[in-house]
Amino acid sequence: MSRLTTPWSPTAVTLLIGWTLATSAPAHRADAQVATDSAVSVSFSAFVDTYFAYDFNRPRALDRVFTTQAARHNEFNVNLAHIAAALAVRGCARGLRCRREHRSRSTTPANPAWAHERRGLLSRHIQEATVGVQVAPRLWLDGGIFWSHMGSESFISHENLTYTRSLVAEGSPYYQAGAKLTWEATPTVVAQLNVVNGWQNISETNGDKSVGARVDWSATPQLSLSAYNYIGNDAAPDDARQLRIFHGASAKVMASKQLTLQGTVDFGTQDVGDEWARWYGGALIARLQTTPTTALVARVERYADPEQLVFPTGTSRPFKVSGGSLGVDVAPTRQVVWRTELRTLAGPGAIFPDRTGLAKSNTVLVTSLGVRF
Repeated sequence: MSRLTTPWSPTAVTLLIGWTLATSAPAHRADAQVATDSAVSVSFSAFVDTYFAYDFNRPRALDRVFTTQAARHNEFNVNLAHIAAALAVRGCARGLRCRREHRSRSTTPANPAWAHERRGLLSRHIQEATVGVQVAPRLWLDGGIFWSHMGSESFISHENLTYTRSLVAEGSPYYQAGAKLTWEATPTVVAQLNVVNGWQNISETNGDKSVGARVDWSATPQLSLSAYNYIGNDAAPDDARQLRIFHGASAKVMASKQLTLQGTVDFGTQDVGDEWARWYGGALIARLQTTPTTALVARVERYADPEQLVFPTGTSRPFKVSGGSLGVDVAPTRQVVWRTELRTLAGPGAIFPDRTGLAKSNTVLVTSLGVRF
């Protein structure tokens, strides 16, 4: 939800060019400003996220399901590698962020196969490309490809409380293409209105447009609240209209200088012909800073998608999963973080690949070393 700005804004031009080598995600810019004057500023950034994951189910294909983090079993790999440059000039705002992936499906688990097939060769490598203008003192208009207004977790691992993404994060879009209005109503309230191509679609798929909104409220320095929604037709091009309605809310609390709590709930419905299918999810995360360089993280989560609209299982069994994770983060410097996490997911149906077929549960141990500049 952040924007590149300069000290002399009200209006600015920002040009961001990046190339990402990733198995799963685009990346983020660090705040390394290298040249500024009264009219122009340039900054560069880089982020590398390496990992090793061991899936105790030992899937034969080595690919792990229902996740964009630690997507390969028993393999040293790069989750994300990104370099970006930002140029800010008076006038308006522009941005471009590109990516290259080993497996495009890993970054968009909630997208149906036909959506991937219809994406253009160029657009599938673009994560962020925007043009914007400040139309009023507290009102911005942006168009292009930008981060999704839904959810409480980022695609960039070092921005999240946990290393792996919660199921509610994997089950909602990470990016979208369209236009958005961002209004700073007060110093503590920011509202956003979006008109986009669809549910995590860069290239248009069915000709219809979708709408969504978000409100962020910094109630106190220790408490922030967010609410967001989405309405749109997400049917395949040759199918009958399937209206999707999605709502979510999140809260983040700094309970003390050491303890941070974050909760997220999502709920969605979709017209599937003669009935409305529903899904829901929730996650609660606690992070305890035990020393200046070490933190402990715990999470509990639940996701139910009986009709497999968001998480296809490849079987007749519905996606109904509960789970938990424990993690340790060690950050010897601001630029370096070593994260280790043990995560377990389980449900009533066998949907997780293992050595011999499918299992009802899945446990993974992942360790990651991330460096940003």
